[in-house]
Amino acid sequence: MSDPQITLTLAVASLAGLAMLVFAALNGWRGWLQLKSQELRLASAPAPAPPAGARIEIADLKERIRKLEAIAAGVDL
Repeated sequence: MSDPQITLTLAVASLAGLAMLVFAALNGWRGWLQLKSQELRLASAPAPAPPAGARIEIADLKERIRKLEAIAAGVDL
């Protein structure tokens, strides 16, 4: 271990390994930040409105329920 060439080679290899680990960690951190940014954008985006046909069906069903409740209560329409 007293040979300077072996010591230098070991130091360079260690530094290269450390650089690879730091690079991998930085890429992981950037990916995680991008994922969280997308999650925040999706959470704050307004929900799309249902199609007009679905809204008409829901209104029709509500009207039917109202009529059935009136019949059950004994009220003539």
